[in-house]
Amino acid sequence: MTLLDFPGRVACTVFSSGCNFRCPFCHNAGLVLPEADRSMLMDQAEVLAFLRKRQGLLDGVCLTGGEPLLFEENLHFMREIKALGYEVKLDTNGAFPERLKQAVAEGLADYVAMDIKNAPEAYAETAGLRVDPERIRESVAFLLSGTVPYEFRTTVVLPFHTAERMDAIGQWIAGAEKYFLQQYKDRDVDLLGDPATMSPAEKAQLENFLAIVRKYVPAAELRGIE
Repeated sequence: MTLLDFPGRVACTVFSSGCNFRCPFCHNAGLVLPEADRSMLMDQAEVLAFLRKRQGLLDGVCLTGGEPLLFEENLHFMREIKALGYEVKLDTNGAFPERLKQAVAEGLADYVAMDIKNAPEAYAETAGLRVDPERIRESVAFLLSGTVPYEFRTTVVLPFHTAERMDAIGQWIAGAEKYFLQQYKDRDVDLLGDPATMSPAEKAQLENFLAIVRKYVPAAELRGIE
């Protein structure tokens, strides 16, 4: 159960396995790698049974990952969740704009949280593999159109993020409804990254990055700062 992940809702979080990115700072690497332990996986029928028992107790479901839009069948899973009367918050990396648009068009996603990994020119470095930037741009443009309530968020990791790159992100998502800078925790690194090559930004640096992006996104905020 979570009171934080889905704004204004009492929700549970469902983690979808598999991802098309390999971000070295991933905090759910066990869900990303195909060779990782799958002993804790539940099938969709089990999750739906769980949700049926909690109708009237929970308001919503946060579908996160991994990358939930990696598999088209997760759209059907979202239909099943909606049929139970739940609202759905979808977390995505934005690499599947067609499925994102379909989910919104069908009313399957009531709120979307999209990761902005970095400035477009640094996406491959930050995502851990080659990324088609036009697909990410398409998802960003779609959310900026205001079709569905949304937020953008960036986990700030040094040395991937710099003042120049934060300025580029701000220009890219200018006018966004919500944008959060999240503090990287080195304990998040599990299977994909080397903690010796990455570090969290200090609070003062995060505040400097926030000031930079607020020139373009006045609603930007810090989240998860220790």
